[in-house]
Amino acid sequence: MLDPKVFEDISAKMSALLASSPAKDIEKNAKAMMSGLLGKLDLVTREEFDVQAQVLARTREKLKELEARVEALEKARAGQ
Repeated sequence: MLDPKVFEDISAKMSALLASSPAKDIEKNAKAMMSGLLGKLDLVTREEFDVQAQVLARTREKLKELEARVEALEKARAGQ
């Protein structure tokens, strides 16, 4: 069997190599660019979306109630 210490050493050396390489800079720049692009989009958080969905649901219920009242008033007026 291979010694696990060898794998740990190789992993540590690879991490150190990648940390000092241009790949790390590219990753940081890509993250910054993506953050900038996403920041420009007109996005809302999940919490804001859920709140607005609840407001919409209540508004729909109120609209149904008002439509029923208008219909009842129109029937009452037509019956006079």
